[in-house]
Amino acid sequence: MSEPKTVSASQDPTAPPAATASGESTPTAASGLGQGAPTAPPAPGALGESGSPAGSDSGEGVPITDGRRLKGERRRRALIEATLRVVERDGASGVTHRTVAREAGLPSTASTYYFESIDALLNEALATSTNQDADRIDALAEAPDENPHRALAALMAECVRDRGRLHAEFELCLRAARRPELRGPNRRWTESLRAFARRLTDDPLRVDLFAHAYDGLLLQGLLADEPPTVDTYEQMLRQLLPQA
Repeated sequence: MSEPKTVSASQDPTAPPAATASGESTPTAASGLGQGAPTAPPAPGALGESGSPAGSDSGEGVPITDGRRLKGERRRRALIEATLRVVERDGASGVTHRTVAREAGLPSTASTYYFESIDALLNEALATSTNQDADRIDALAEAPDENPHRALAALMAECVRDRGRLHAEFELCLRAARRPELRGPNRRWTESLRAFARRLTDDPLRVDLFAHAYDGLLLQGLLADEPPTVDTYEQMLRQLLPQA
């Protein structure tokens, strides 16, 4: 992990923009917050597997108290979400630093500041979306729901209704098929599916079958002219995971 770099106020995309003679916005100096000199945001690439910088409130449970660091983290998240929206609309080939910054409503320099390459931006988008999905499955696995099949079926039906987001996630996931170093979030995703399955069965074969079948059910739903309903998904899940 690289050390945070020091930038001047004129380079810092977290500073408010000021109009130039040409009418374009350029970063300007920001006043210091609190006592002492403000801390610069983490350098590009200084992210963990989850897409959060070390010590952030979303990474290691340590709240960010420095105002500029917090603003930088919010911008980084906005860029990742903007990347997912661009992939939804235009595919991964449509992702450029300029289009992502415009989608996020940020200065054109913001994307290149936080992400040194398009690959880095797409990788973080993949990690973020996969971890978000795993969080939702974990919540279902731990919830005291009397009908877990129905709860998961409702989540699946919601996913296939949001076709753009699901399409973007499958497209990004194929990057990990070619690049083993990107498979960490997918391993966590698979383990979340296994944890849900173990809530309903102690048969290891059924646990494996469910973990492998789940993404296939979503993909087929994405390809269908009419996406499956909650009732349809519930029937499939009860066949995959018959409750003891």
